[in-house]
Amino acid sequence: MNTDELREKYLSFFETKGHARRQSDVLVPTWDPSVLFTPAGMNQFKPHFLGKVKLEFTRATTCQKCLRTGDIENVGRTAFHHTFFEMLGNFSFGDYFKREAINWAWEFLTDKKWLGIDPDRLTVSVYHDDDEAAGIWQSDIKLPDSRIERLDEDENFWPANAPSQGPDGVCGPCSEIFYHTDGGESVEIWNLVFTQFNRVGDPPDNLRPLPSKNIDTGMGLERTAATLQGESTNYHIDILRPIVEAAAECCSVAYEPDSENGRRLRRITDHVRACTFAVHENVYPGPNKERYVIKRLLRRAVLDGHQMGLAEPFLFRIVPAVVEAMATPYPELAETSDRVAEVIRNEESNFFATIDDGLARIEQIFADMKGENRAVVNGEEAAKLYQTYGVPAELFASIAAEHNFTFDWDGYQKAMEAHGEVSGAGRSELFATGPVEALKRAVHVTEFLGYETTEAEAEVKGIIAGDQLCDQLEEVGHEAAVRLVLDRTPFYGESGGQVGDSGTIFGDGFRFEVSDTQKDDDLLIHYGHLTEGTLTSGATVTARVDPDRRMAIRRAHSATHILHHALQKNLGRHAQQQGSKVDGDWLRFDFTNPAAVSREQLAAIEGDVLSRIDERAAVTAQVLPLAEAREAGAMMLFGEKYPDPVRMISMGDFSRELCGGTHLDNTGEVQAFEIVAEESVSAGTRRIVALTGERAQQHAEETVAALSETAKVLEVETAQVPAAIEALARMVRDLKKQLGGGKQAELVDLKAADAQTASPKQLLQAAAATLKLAPTEVPQRAAALVGELNDLRERAASQASTADISIDSLWSDAVALGNGKLIVAETPGLDAHRMRQLIDQLRRSDDPVAVLLASRADESKVVVVAGVSRDMESAGMHAGNWVRDVAKVVGGSGGGKPSMAQAGGKLPEKLPEALATATKLAKSMLA
Repeated sequence: MNTDELREKYLSFFETKGHARRQSDVLVPTWDPSVLFTPAGMNQFKPHFLGKVKLEFTRATTCQKCLRTGDIENVGRTAFHHTFFEMLGNFSFGDYFKREAINWAWEFLTDKKWLGIDPDRLTVSVYHDDDEAAGIWQSDIKLPDSRIERLDEDENFWPANAPSQGPDGVCGPCSEIFYHTDGGESVEIWNLVFTQFNRVGDPPDNLRPLPSKNIDTGMGLERTAATLQGESTNYHIDILRPIVEAAAECCSVAYEPDSENGRRLRRITDHVRACTFAVHENVYPGPNKERYVIKRLLRRAVLDGHQMGLAEPFLFRIVPAVVEAMATPYPELAETSDRVAEVIRNEESNFFATIDDGLARIEQIFADMKGENRAVVNGEEAAKLYQTYGVPAELFASIAAEHNFTFDWDGYQKAMEAHGEVSGAGRSELFATGPVEALKRAVHVTEFLGYETTEAEAEVKGIIAGDQLCDQLEEVGHEAAVRLVLDRTPFYGESGGQVGDSGTIFGDGFRFEVSDTQKDDDLLIHYGHLTEGTLTSGATVTARVDPDRRMAIRRAHSATHILHHALQKNLGRHAQQQGSKVDGDWLRFDFTNPAAVSREQLAAIEGDVLSRIDERAAVTAQVLPLAEAREAGAMMLFGEKYPDPVRMISMGDFSRELCGGTHLDNTGEVQAFEIVAEESVSAGTRRIVALTGERAQQHAEETVAALSETAKVLEVETAQVPAAIEALARMVRDLKKQLGGGKQAELVDLKAADAQTASPKQLLQAAAATLKLAPTEVPQRAAALVGELNDLRERAASQASTADISIDSLWSDAVALGNGKLIVAETPGLDAHRMRQLIDQLRRSDDPVAVLLASRADESKVVVVAGVSRDMESAGMHAGNWVRDVAKVVGGSGGGKPSMAQAGGKLPEKLPEALATATKLAKSMLA
């Protein structure tokens, strides 16, 4: 039986038992903060198990995409370990229990209509004191005691060791089913979990029976397929062996299962499959959380390839084999195959660029550790290795283990935190508790009325103050926000990137100002403060959304959909949403794109959005089955979890997206649209920030004003500003070089700058790009450059007026000093910078020389600079001491290094005396 047949048979079997077939949840359940990736089939049903949602069904069956990294070191080495795998499962929410679960499992495994496994090959285990489960296996299935093993809580309880070690919460005993191969090996193929307790505190008597008992089972698809196909390892089943062979071909090695390369190829197979699914769902390799996991998997696979002699990207070539092998259950992989391969190739290239240096550094660290007789890898060293060479800590730890070294994880985490980087991810408790959870079980759902109205009558169902449920709230002006739950509300709770509504909830003698609304499962929670009166649970209230802010949010959200359409039109279908935030007349939109979006592309994108606004196309919302929305061409974002039925937002005939947000009635109501920023979020992900409505109009006015101010500063027309800014910056740069001894700068008249035909925003953005700053900062920077240019021109003119002070003229006035020359001179009009240049040129001579130059900066200031060659310095000359004593004559002070020093004074009339003193001091230093 092939794997696709097994998957379909399982789901079909449980459909015959009254189970609702549900789609696999996404691989990254962003709605669940307790996990990075979906670890098991039950994860999407956690609210159902806890009674937090209104049940549409009490039985379900799925084939769930899962990703775990807990056993990553065993991947490729053992027969059955994976990071990515599929888990078949059947679930009951307060419906059937142990008897049905056990009987149906046995029927599916042994009945010839289904899998037809020989019953004699199967044994089971139960929790050591679960007499109920053991009794069913004996009485219903007729298994003898010899084939029923009783195990302790570390093996047959979920979570493992929960009775004695926790955590508190829902838990229960397990019963596992094992298949015995011809070679006598025992393989666990199915785990039946009976969630019947709520753990409260430490033992004894800490397992409280649940009022509603549940079933949660898990059968590893790949492991069971290997059993049915007679394979000794999952990697040889029909959906994995072709990927292994493709990996071998890409690595130019033969696949020999028992060799070290064989293990590497299996690990590459697993990691590429996992990353193909993750990147398909828009989880790109990166520095944090789930993105870091993907980076880690890819770099571990790259290391395997490197150890087989590869020096260039190769993993991306395996992606087509993954797509083909998984095509039947996941045909959508083909839609993103090219994008996935490109993302993987880029990550490979990045790591291949540093891997040799990184591995060499690791070997050096190991050698130092052996020399110092250390057995623990320093965490700070590991952090430096990751930051410098991109070697993930887990990979470093794995290599260290191969050398019998341990790893300082605490030190590594502290070092990363000190550098502002945390590559791992925090974990929340598996099942949360608290006042909100209590309300979920009591209220289940808040009816949302916000699509039709911004004001409605409602009843207070819960008041949470100080993290406690209370029946009455009297204190006005709580420092911390109070949370309010109603039975129905027009307030939109933050979700799908759209921020929550604000407004007022009021009633007989009280007023509650809502500052934010959040969504927690199916509850809408109003955050705010009681400003007057007394609020009681059960009170009838009027909930009124701030209509102006809601309208501004609607403008931004509808504009986001139009922008998404324009991005795909101008950049390509790969430009898919990676994240968004929508607030009042403000939006932030993240999307996939390998490079920065050019100014020309941004102008085209903005132009397309404005054209759609001008169309005044109708915006409509329709609730329909997910399949119908897909047929209608609705854009569906990979990695997003959609309900069924779904809400589809249509705009004219150009945009259809699944969305639960609040939208306009027609695109013309967006009013205005301005892109104000385009920037990088991470590798392969860009971000656009834009404004709509009044904020866009205000920004446009500010842009015109900034452009006009810049033109005024430059004394040019607005159309000339970009070229004038470019010329101004170039003149400043060239004059600085000229004053430093470079070639003559070319000075131009800014009024002759070329004019450009463009919008005010484009003109200002072009100027900002030249200056590498925000458009709003252009006027101030232009003014500063004009001032700097004028100053540089004065210095250049002064330098030109003293051009007759040449090196030759200074040498002609030199006198003998020891074995060298002494030059002491007044250099009228020269500043300290120019005097230093002359001294440097004089010191390059073959003759030893000591030089002191002085200049009257104005009527009350003297500048003195001295420098000596190395030979003079060795003979006893010290420029710092020399210039210090000379400066005293002109009423000043100063000093510096033996080779070069500067001083100042405030008595220009004594300069001749100071120069004479300089000559005497120089001779005395060498006496």
